[in-house]
Amino acid sequence: MKVIVCGAGQVGFNIARYLASENADVTVIDQSPELIQKISESLDVTGLVGFASHPDILEQAGARDTDMLIAVTYADEVNMVACQVAHSIFEVPTKIARVRHQSYLNPLWSDLFSHDHMPIDVIISPELEVAKAIGRRLQIPGAFDAMQLADGKVNLIGVHVREDTPIIQTPLRQLTDLFPDLHIVVVAISRAGRTIVAHGDAELMPGDDAYFVCETSHLTRALMTFGYEERAARRVLLIGGGNIGLNLARTVEEKHPQVQLKIIEISKARAEFVAQTLERSVVIHGDALDLDILTEANIAATETVIAVSNDDEVNILASLLSKRYGAKRAVTLINSTSYSQLVGSLGIDTVVSPRAITVSTILQHVRRGRIRSVYSLAEGLGEIIEAEAMETSGLVGKPLRDAPLPSGSVVGAVVRDDEVIIPRGDTVIRAGDLVVMFAAAEAVKKVEKLFAVKLEFF
Repeated sequence: MKVIVCGAGQVGFNIARYLASENADVTVIDQSPELIQKISESLDVTGLVGFASHPDILEQAGARDTDMLIAVTYADEVNMVACQVAHSIFEVPTKIARVRHQSYLNPLWSDLFSHDHMPIDVIISPELEVAKAIGRRLQIPGAFDAMQLADGKVNLIGVHVREDTPIIQTPLRQLTDLFPDLHIVVVAISRAGRTIVAHGDAELMPGDDAYFVCETSHLTRALMTFGYEERAARRVLLIGGGNIGLNLARTVEEKHPQVQLKIIEISKARAEFVAQTLERSVVIHGDALDLDILTEANIAATETVIAVSNDDEVNILASLLSKRYGAKRAVTLINSTSYSQLVGSLGIDTVVSPRAITVSTILQHVRRGRIRSVYSLAEGLGEIIEAEAMETSGLVGKPLRDAPLPSGSVVGAVVRDDEVIIPRGDTVIRAGDLVVMFAAAEAVKKVEKLFAVKLEFF
């Protein structure tokens, strides 16, 4: 597979790294010689300095025989024009663009990206994707990560393991005996930055982050198993009224009418705009690092604070201040990878990375075989893969204990029609089943091959 990646920033770098690990022929274009030098020295890719939207640059990158173009430069307009040029001149089959500015994404102008106008096959909006990710976490108290799979029939949940977690130091295979009617499978454990694939002898320890897959109807009981019995937050404070904050506030107003939402925004003009745009939320103009402003927002009675300003340091400090003065839970947006290992020890409950979410969303469109969706877990931990089992798959027609499961992978759930099957050793996967699997980073390629229709990507 031949791919052109436009943009050598953090998102472009991580996409190129994944594609290079899959032995794809990757060319990365960026106008920064420094970024191109860095990516060329770090990865097995071809680097090209230039403007990604210029036809001569795309031709040098080999656009005439390219299978896919992924445009993730910092400029929306460059991304869109690169896709247009790739389509009109070079007939590139698949074009993916990151588009940030909300004006382009307004439903009023949805025809803009049609095949007859600006033919972009997939548009990724980081602000919308991050707002969705935070919204999912808001619905499930106690979870630092959450994702619905298999058309909502199955949930992936990440929880912190605490001293009072009832099932610590218990071999995971005993969960079936302890809770025979509970449809749950622990699939992965993160311990001190190390990935542990959850096998039967594994035990949870305080300080671990555990990921489990469960049937959606069993979610409340599954959370209780880990000691989380909190009700969904009703008093929420949102710090930052930018695109992410505004999109999240709209979602809360539409889908969670029981939530009392307050927003702190430092820009007076933006605060006024947000207040006029929203219907029920209270907007406070001020600095979230000012204790008087937090007091005005009634931080002592706040159940969840969500910090999504454009400044990582403000998000971190505002989250810590809020928890210090009474907030029970903090969800914090952090762009820089430099803070990722630090914030957990400081007491921040959930970290949201726009870069990781954007990369995960884009990579869903770069997969082998019948893979329906892919969700990347915390930095480098692994991926949850949802795929349709074909007749040709080595998983089909034999008990799982005898199936060729790659080392570093585990089956979390099997969905057959409307039935969710929690896998055991004697479970037999049939053609057409949806299979939800965890794959550690080193096992992702092997798991994809299990569901491959043929060797090529497409």
